Amino acid sequence: MLGYVHALNAIAEAMRVAMPSLERLGDVLGLVRSSRIISRSGHVGTYSYTVHGAGCRFVSDDGTEVDVDFAADGSEVFDLWRLRWYGLSLPEPLDVTDQDLRSAVRSLQPLLDEVRPGWFSVAN
Repeated sequence: MLGYVHALNAIAEAMRVAMPSLERLGDVLGLVRSSRIISRSGHVGTYSYTVHGAGCRFVSDDGTEVDVDFAADGSEVFDLWRLRWYGLSLPEPLDVTDQDLRSAVRSLQPLLDEVRPGWFSVAN
């Protein structure tokens, strides 16, 4: 669980280094959709990315996947499915139940906020 948050922070930093105009990770949607500054998929640092719908999937060189959606205000949001997929993609996969994930998320409050039922964001 914390690994996902740390990976998300590392991705955001790599994107900011590669694209200094990027204020936060959610801005990647605007760069793809409106200005076409970047393509829907590509590589940044040690990550490949693919923009989809309301979010983006990042894959590190070791195959670890971090999929994140972005709320209307550009904040990063994720659900249990994304957390589970992250765990399964680790070099040493973690297969946990939804109940275990819910317990982990609850244990991390107030670090995480439930922004809508089943969807979480890192607290500011």
